[in-house]
Amino acid sequence: MNQPVHCPAKIEINEVAPRDGLQIEAQFVPTEAKIRWIDALSTTGLRRIEATSFTSPKAIPNLRDAAEVVTAIQRRDGVDITVLVPNVKGTERALACQVDEINLVMSASNSHGLANLRMTPEQSLAQFATILEVCQGSGVFINASLSTTFGCPFEGKVPETRVLSLVEQLIGLGIQGVTLCDTTGMANPAQVKQLCEAVLERWPATPFTLHFHNTRGMGLANALAAWQAGITRFDASLGGLGGCPFAPGASGNVCTEDLVHMFEEMGVDTGVDLDALLEVAANLPELIGHKVPGQVVKAGKSNRRYPMPAK
Repeated sequence: MNQPVHCPAKIEINEVAPRDGLQIEAQFVPTEAKIRWIDALSTTGLRRIEATSFTSPKAIPNLRDAAEVVTAIQRRDGVDITVLVPNVKGTERALACQVDEINLVMSASNSHGLANLRMTPEQSLAQFATILEVCQGSGVFINASLSTTFGCPFEGKVPETRVLSLVEQLIGLGIQGVTLCDTTGMANPAQVKQLCEAVLERWPATPFTLHFHNTRGMGLANALAAWQAGITRFDASLGGLGGCPFAPGASGNVCTEDLVHMFEEMGVDTGVDLDALLEVAANLPELIGHKVPGQVVKAGKSNRRYPMPAK
């Protein structure tokens, strides 16, 4: 399939299920099971895996084994291990585990920032400056995720000018990559395309990642709109796991295998072996103890064929 010239022929997937997916699960997944799962994911061609979060065990008990997981998983060439850190202490713990990428998080809206992090966006930016000082000379890639980019569950629409101002400040601090997050699935494709075009025009050298939730069934449509605007990096979660404990109404992230299937069927190279990924996804319900919303693992790829019904 020939793509329009402005649509990327190749994209990268960042698998976030081990962190974003497991953080709100009802049951703790044993450390050894997490390690085996991440090791299996790393063989499928995913570009990076967000393995865990170095946050307080009291805040997110499901990820209390962050250091044990990161130090035990297999490191493979071409697969970056990224972790979320909420503060300087978490950063120091992550650096000690020799991660490839640190993902900071802040909100575009005051209300969500206070609910999620107990900080306004301005306070988050001040903390980021300190974290960057701690990371200086480490060689670790620093990314910042901007929550509620496309809308806040408490305040409603976040003005595009507000988002662009915060992105400008992040890049000014020295942040190397920025993730634009649709935290509660409020985005629509027209809005996504407009914002993606705006940031790519202003900061063409900055790696932007798009992070969508499927709360209102528009996750894949929004990913398609971002790709049409020129975005090449996407967060996704195996089986569609995930959600934000501090964002009412947030359901799981856009499903990794469904996203890969869509792009591969369109002729876009994801770098992922979909068959291998589906094998890992098929074992996910057993790992977490319940069904997951992913579709392709249930229906099969679109080239699946069935026998004619008996007469």
